Amino acid sequence: MEKQIVNSVCGPIDPKSLGFTLTHEHFSLDFEKFYASPPVGVEDYIDDKITLNNVGYVRQYPYSSRFNINFQDDETHQAVLKDVTNFKHSGGGTIVENTSHGLNRNLELMYQISKKCNINVIAGTGHYVQAVQTGSVINSTIEELTDLYTKEILFGVPVVGCDDHGGLIKCGIIGEVGSSWPITTFEKKAIQATAETQSILKCPVSFHPGRDKKAPFEIIRLYLEAGGNADKCVMSHLDRTLLHDEDLQEFANLGTYCQFDLFGTECSYYQLNPTSYMQSDEQRLNHILELINAGCSDKILISHDIHTKHRLIEFGGHGYAHILNNILMRFSLKGVDLNTIDDITIKNPAKWLQMEA
Repeated sequence: MEKQIVNSVCGPIDPKSLGFTLTHEHFSLDFEKFYASPPVGVEDYIDDKITLNNVGYVRQYPYSSRFNINFQDDETHQAVLKDVTNFKHSGGGTIVENTSHGLNRNLELMYQISKKCNINVIAGTGHYVQAVQTGSVINSTIEELTDLYTKEILFGVPVVGCDDHGGLIKCGIIGEVGSSWPITTFEKKAIQATAETQSILKCPVSFHPGRDKKAPFEIIRLYLEAGGNADKCVMSHLDRTLLHDEDLQEFANLGTYCQFDLFGTECSYYQLNPTSYMQSDEQRLNHILELINAGCSDKILISHDIHTKHRLIEFGGHGYAHILNNILMRFSLKGVDLNTIDDITIKNPAKWLQMEA
């Protein structure tokens, strides 16, 4: 039997050593493309900094503050470092950093945070939505995309400041692989390239669906038809995409991991999809309970998808330890046993992330 490993930014590790794992987070990314003008009457309250006087507005309209969506400056990086340290002190073990091509991935920062905070960090390859890609990338062939993903997983990426493994960092997943709705031609190529790479390397993958309930199903159809393995696939953001239990159950039957990764995000108006709404943590928990009762606890993952300043503790947010400190107790109060909680937060992530050495 082949040895199973997980590719971390500091080298291969034993899947059994991951501990409590957040499967969808960000330390640094460029989200400027998704800026949204604030509504009339709010613009005067959202200025260059987050303060006690405006943090309430920023929480409701997070993409209307350019300061808030600048998640790649030194101030943010220092806040992330403090926040990840708190995650470690709260019992955290591993974070999967899902920033992919098109979002200005920062592998050096991932490496430094892993070293300084003594946690495992898993980096992703793959491409985000077409809207953030350059023309040359959009025109890439499936073969070129497959070649890139394969090289970044098998051989690694040269990173300044990396003192391990010849200065190379190997990616541990393909993700997040982003698509809009309807799915564009480039995004279809990225999904197919992800499937082809996965079928050869048996690596884990993670998808970001467009904001339509048909999107997760269409992504998986394309992925499976191209040869991808459902057992190694995560569908992210189901807590803002599939809002009804019957849709979630239908999707869960496809065999992928069902990820609820917006814990801590609660707002009255969902800027990125005004025709829908952002669920509360209580609603997320109740949907997860339905899946657990349906026998799907081995296919559930949870995380926060922190990608704006206002969700970091330094700027008045809940931080990377929110699930550990505030959500796990809610599982217990709702009657979920400790073994099931361990499945969702420790065993499922380890099974998803492991690949052959």
